[in-house]
Amino acid sequence: MSKDYRRCSRCVMDNSSDSTIIFDSNGFCNYCKDALEVGEKIYFPNENGQKKLENMIFRLKKINKKKDFDCIMGLSGGLDSSYLAYLGNKWGLRIMAIHVDDGYDTDISVNNINRLCNKANIELITVKPDEEQYNDLIRAFILAEVPNVAIPQDNILFAHLYKYARKTGIKQFLSGGNYALESILQKGNTYTAYDLANIKDINKKFGKKPINKLTFISEFQRDLDRHLLKIESIRPLNYINYNRKQAMQELLDFCDFEYYGSKHHENNLTKFIQTYWFVNKFGVDKRTSHLSSMIISGQMTRDEALKELEKPLYDEKEMDCLIDSILNKIQLSRNTFNEIMKRPGKQHNLYKTSKYEKVKDCRYRVNKKETQ
Repeated sequence: MSKDYRRCSRCVMDNSSDSTIIFDSNGFCNYCKDALEVGEKIYFPNENGQKKLENMIFRLKKINKKKDFDCIMGLSGGLDSSYLAYLGNKWGLRIMAIHVDDGYDTDISVNNINRLCNKANIELITVKPDEEQYNDLIRAFILAEVPNVAIPQDNILFAHLYKYARKTGIKQFLSGGNYALESILQKGNTYTAYDLANIKDINKKFGKKPINKLTFISEFQRDLDRHLLKIESIRPLNYINYNRKQAMQELLDFCDFEYYGSKHHENNLTKFIQTYWFVNKFGVDKRTSHLSSMIISGQMTRDEALKELEKPLYDEKEMDCLIDSILNKIQLSRNTFNEIMKRPGKQHNLYKTSKYEKVKDCRYRVNKKETQ
């Protein structure tokens, strides 16, 4: 550790891999300070949330009563989206669920999705990206040595959500994003999933195949759809007292939901990115964000979080097998991969970025500064 290393005295965020973190005179970081300030505005685990939830359910059923579904949502097989789908069924909502099968799903997540949708009578649409082009694009992102290798995966999901919104006329997305488990997300060593210019440039420089068979969406197109089509993303988990242990127990009772080990580990590619790529290439331990969020929502103490951080991120033999499996899929040699892992990571802005992204980010920074 550097002599300038610091960890927040309230949560467990640290400055080992994040230049955006700031500590005050009490040793509290800007992440937990911001999370506590915004919590009162977006998280309602109380009677107020119950009223908001009831109004949301009534509105969705009313405006989509002549359609086949009340809402659209992405379903990964992970806890947040699975619990939201389960609750949506309890609320009597007719859900169209979109799942992107990118070839890296764990058997656990596949079983979770199938059992949940069958039990809850949810319409499941599974999208399978072109295997050759998708894997080659993942290979290109690894060769580019950027942090967010999951961008193709995320972008394709959002692209298909918006595609089905345009196709069906259903303008309401249910999002599993939530305050209770995600109030803190590290800003350093990451990048937006919507910069299509960045995706195309990385593929142009490192890809072997075109990406014309893959469906993407740009930030501009997303904003255009939101403005013209009035598409909205709703986070119902912010209207309830969302507790991780309780949610898993309810899902277990409902459909024999099986836990997959840790946040985002329902997919082998994201598991590799979260637990190996980030930490070994960029020094980022994603657990600090996840555990800090649980501290802020009162589901874990700081001491408990510190004990979790003492545990190894992964089993060496298991991770070795997982890496071999991924390298085989993307046709990258182990020697090349090992050389990549020896070098420091690169940031996404070393490659082409969208002018629209830059303008939007500049406006966001100005607006945020004016409101502080």
